[in-house]
Amino acid sequence: MSQLKDKIALVTGASRGIGRSIALRLAQEGAIVAVHYGSKQMDAVEVVHQIEQSGGAAFAIGADLKTLNGIHDLYEALDETLLKRTGNNRFDILVNNAGIGQIATLEEATEQSFDEVMNINVKAPLFVTQQALPRLKDGGRIINISSFVTRVASPSVFTYSMSKGAIDTLTLALAQQLGSRSITVNAIQPGIINTEMNAGTLQDPHGQKMAAALSTFKRWGEPEDVADIAAFLASSDSRWITGQLIDASGGSHL
Repeated sequence: MSQLKDKIALVTGASRGIGRSIALRLAQEGAIVAVHYGSKQMDAVEVVHQIEQSGGAAFAIGADLKTLNGIHDLYEALDETLLKRTGNNRFDILVNNAGIGQIATLEEATEQSFDEVMNINVKAPLFVTQQALPRLKDGGRIINISSFVTRVASPSVFTYSMSKGAIDTLTLALAQQLGSRSITVNAIQPGIINTEMNAGTLQDPHGQKMAAALSTFKRWGEPEDVADIAAFLASSDSRWITGQLIDASGGSHL
């Protein structure tokens, strides 16, 4: 429990799924974790409880990231809590994980569905990061959660794929911009992971067979598979890695 000792991490969408596992893993390495949630307050409180029961430190922050007002609320709460705990509002690690899935072909897309996925998957991480920069310490880490769908043709998740493509572009631009501050910026591209987002696929026997067949390991991924990569990227061991899109699909579509 030393890799991230005394580091402070903000993980968005950390009440469940991949975000939850990342929060638990960073806390295991010694980080103080701000567990952000959108609407699942009790789930976030449970994550904090689990971290504290294991000897770690964490606190929950609720905010609706679909709007700039919500992002302002996020940082107002984070600033207040960090000032009480540490005497300032600086932190070390930002994990842009909050996002939604959306199954829709080009023909099925509507303005409302497009705006919904772009607000959460693109606008939120952009402005969460913008507001993080004055607070993020030099030598810090930004970890974006993208998807393997950005490198394969996935007509059934058309707008979702577009949104994650934007995250890849954001990652490259930020890595270039923040290099002078020794802040690394990388994206993780998970494949099919056993989360609520993929429950429709993984609860169906045909879907299970399809998901397992995609990977060279013949299984679907677990949130911990992604969390371990995030822990490495958050650590000093990854100091020479930036601007990278790291495939975490278990060799899917090789």
